[in-house]
Amino acid sequence: MRLITDIKLDYKDVLFCPKRSTLKSRGDVVLEREFTFPHSKSKWKGIPIVASNMDSIGTFEMADSLNKFEMLTCLHKHYELQEYVAYSTYDEFFKNSIISIGTAYEDSAKMVYTFDMFPCLQFLCIDVANGYTQGFSSFVSKIREDNRDLIIIAGNVVTSEMTEELILAGADIVKVGIGTGSVCTTRVKTGVGYPQLSAVIECADAAHGIGGHIMADGGCINSGDIAKAFGAGADFVMLGGMLAGHDECGGEIKHRDGTNIKEFYGMSSHVAMAKYGSALDYRASEGKLVEVPCQGKVENTIKEILGGIRSTCTYIGAESIKDIPKCTTFVKVTQISNEVFGKNW
Repeated sequence: MRLITDIKLDYKDVLFCPKRSTLKSRGDVVLEREFTFPHSKSKWKGIPIVASNMDSIGTFEMADSLNKFEMLTCLHKHYELQEYVAYSTYDEFFKNSIISIGTAYEDSAKMVYTFDMFPCLQFLCIDVANGYTQGFSSFVSKIREDNRDLIIIAGNVVTSEMTEELILAGADIVKVGIGTGSVCTTRVKTGVGYPQLSAVIECADAAHGIGGHIMADGGCINSGDIAKAFGAGADFVMLGGMLAGHDECGGEIKHRDGTNIKEFYGMSSHVAMAKYGSALDYRASEGKLVEVPCQGKVENTIKEILGGIRSTCTYIGAESIKDIPKCTTFVKVTQISNEVFGKNW
């Protein structure tokens, strides 16, 4: 048994310290970043915020809306090839879309056909709940060997050692976060996890040291948390719950006590496992179902998010998202402050 006694922090545990700024307006902040990825050598430019590949979030409709902001959508892995064909309305529709697969053979086969059909696709997310299982890095290495030009995202992990291993295996971006999502119950069911802010700081340091990138996945409940993820070193930030309940989300509109709602659930919940035939006797649910009031068009929420990040930048003197880490000084919030003002203050 080993015990780590260093303090580890979540987003709620810190605040930005304001600093002198030369910015005259929030409108002067540059939100786009341009990346060149270490293995594929491909380039991408846009706002590095990503819609999660949950089936209620990572939809074609979400991709269509976020594409207008030059933001990414990680499409859920349950779409079939014919659905891609039916929804592709113009040549570059999928230019800011990410294909998701697991580690099964049929996932790899579907990936090949999809990329052949839509050459504008350049991102692939190899997505598993536990990136520490034997053979995962070998699978990433095999996909890289067969697909030299793809921008490969792999995860999820929360430690520097595994971040380095996946990048050395061929991942351009490592997805960071275990048990952090609002509808994920992994920490409760298994006792496994890592405070997200510390995970992002440590994994970003490891990735950047060998030329790779990370994507912070989960734990953001407001625009300030997204800014904190960037401040901690995240190159990309993935959102699920913050985008739930919008018109572009999957699922039917239901009525509860005079309110229109949509269901939002974890992909390891009983709902998802029953839907996709993965409910097995030896497997426990590690997600929950919540009902979210309908939020209307997602573009309104996106504008609020981007406005919040712009405001963060003006407070700390960062001229762009890329500059946020070098302008960041975090102040640790005391336990008393959390108890008095609430965990989200």
